[in-house]
Amino acid sequence: MKTYIVDSFTNEYFKGNPAGVCFPEHEISEDNMQLIAKELGLSETAFLKQVGKTASYKIRYFSPKMEIPLCGHATLASAKVLFKDTGADKIHFITIENLELVATKHGEEITMEFPVYETEAASAPAAMLKALGLTTVSNTVFSPQNKVMMLEISSPQVLADLNPDFNALKPSHDGIRGVLVTAPAVDNGYDYHYRFFWPWAGTNEDPVTGGVQTFLAKYWGEKLNKKKMKAFQSSSRTGYMNIALQHEKVLLTSRAVIILEGNLIFE
Repeated sequence: MKTYIVDSFTNEYFKGNPAGVCFPEHEISEDNMQLIAKELGLSETAFLKQVGKTASYKIRYFSPKMEIPLCGHATLASAKVLFKDTGADKIHFITIENLELVATKHGEEITMEFPVYETEAASAPAAMLKALGLTTVSNTVFSPQNKVMMLEISSPQVLADLNPDFNALKPSHDGIRGVLVTAPAVDNGYDYHYRFFWPWAGTNEDPVTGGVQTFLAKYWGEKLNKKKMKAFQSSSRTGYMNIALQHEKVLLTSRAVIILEGNLIFE
């Protein structure tokens, strides 16, 4: 099985978010996809199957724990590989929920079209705030489509310094896939910073997360009154993406680098 590891949302090796990209030569079971994702140990691994002879691919995403319906960095990683191997400049991906994602190549940059989702007012449990190391938050919302809690705080430095107690964080809520903490940027060329913690469904921290922009971009776009923004994920690996809101779509533009190419021996 042709397999790649790609660092997404970065133009540097060993930065951004590494994703696995697998091209099974025949049908494999969901159980085996899950085992492969667990074996690779990355936040997500994508499995792709070409639809006929077109530039369309069915795509499925697995964390080491479960199947994930939508993933930004594994889509970007898959597009990077396909643009290199096929010479195409536009790829259509079809997710397990029949959501069509379009990726377009512009030189070294790749733009992905994602949907925009709404959020609703929410309240974070005190135990969650304590586990994250937060005493106050500016606002709390919930994304039902993503099952993600979002906490806005005022300081990007506090955000960068967070060192959550993941043993306490996971039992602090039983109805979510992850919690996102975000803060406005301060004079560094970005509009907002964020980090994403998801011990419920994947790894403790996702190094750079594209899927959350389905609601985070709209949130900051309305707050800042902007249609174009630049987002920075202040994890230890760091990563960035340019954001553009267009009607019911959010466009994510960034880069990716392939760091490993080989064959997974699987029979």
